[in-house]
Amino acid sequence: MALLAGLAVPATTATARAAQGAPTPTVEEQRLDKAVPQEILRRSGFDSVAPDFVRDLARTHSFKQARGIVVRDGTALWRRAVGRAQGRGPAGGDLGRDDDRPLYWARLGMTRDVRRWEPGFGLSDAQRSTLLEELERTSRGQSDIRYPSRATGIKRILVTGFDPFTLDRDIRISNPSGAVALALDGTVIQTDSGPARIEAVTFPVRWQDFAEGTVERTLAPYLPKVDLYTTVSQGRVGRFDVERTNGAWRGGYPDNDNISSTGTIPVAAPATQPQWTTTTLPYKAMVTARTGRFPGYDHTEVTEIPTGSTEPVVRPDGPTPGSTAREGGGGNYLSNEIAYRATLLRDRLGLHDTLPGGHVHTPVLQFGAGNTDPATGKITDPQFVQNRLDIIAQLRSILRVAADSALK
Repeated sequence: MALLAGLAVPATTATARAAQGAPTPTVEEQRLDKAVPQEILRRSGFDSVAPDFVRDLARTHSFKQARGIVVRDGTALWRRAVGRAQGRGPAGGDLGRDDDRPLYWARLGMTRDVRRWEPGFGLSDAQRSTLLEELERTSRGQSDIRYPSRATGIKRILVTGFDPFTLDRDIRISNPSGAVALALDGTVIQTDSGPARIEAVTFPVRWQDFAEGTVERTLAPYLPKVDLYTTVSQGRVGRFDVERTNGAWRGGYPDNDNISSTGTIPVAAPATQPQWTTTTLPYKAMVTARTGRFPGYDHTEVTEIPTGSTEPVVRPDGPTPGSTAREGGGGNYLSNEIAYRATLLRDRLGLHDTLPGGHVHTPVLQFGAGNTDPATGKITDPQFVQNRLDIIAQLRSILRVAADSALK
């Protein structure tokens, strides 16, 4: 299942649970002690992250000091994951450097420790919530976006990725969009209009975080300053898709905390909320260029309720005037939602005609033949690694084509 499915009645998130003073780990955190996450951490060297973090916290004597440690160690985790993915420093084990999973599981170890930490100086529910928010933000690269000055002439590209998901179906899962973010963050590509620096961030697969505005808070300071952006997620088997249209609907598929949500995507100023937003990426160039082994598609299909009707209809060529969204090109899960939120933010900032931006779906990252059963399979295999490396390389090439076409 790709990041194409559903969301609705906001339920309690990790942050909200902390604010309520509940000591119970989140559903995501409860998976952490299973054999697969522990093997991933051990074979990447990231098994030391949470224990080191706990020791750092134990040396603090105030909330201010604790917050400083959270910011420092969260930022260090992101930079360590990026450095590992890009070949800097020790690999820490035999797990492929391109793997996004160590970052995901190490972060959960840290959030679980913050949730159950009881310092001697006392920690209010609001303070614990703040620590969790800072840890999420810093360990996802959201506070680490650095572009060179405009005077250098270097173009600016922003890319987003996601955590692994559908972990109850197969806890071994990796998300190629997260691997793309780690591989490309801070790198420079050469385009027809000169060098372009890519900065990348990741987002959780949780409905409530999106309802609370994590996408808008992260992207709003940067969209007016970049030359091109694309949100990225895992999509369909064997293909890249540039999604033409995004819909304002959550379809209810459970997130990483096994919470569902169905209804109109909750945004600020809902009275001015459109049912549909569209890409401004140069999609024709992106899907026709030879960028790698996977074919690319200009994906135009949506599901709508036409004006005057009550039943959803699939439209292969996009929505009809006045219709109500039920699925964008990227479905009605968090892929579609991040695409919708980012393009709506682009339009509300008055950038529709000047900023190329939209959503790209990568192929599903598949394990090799003979390693497809999660009950008996290994956490990695040569074909799995090669598939991920090929997706990363092709997404880099797709960005280069987009920049060549759009940044004249």
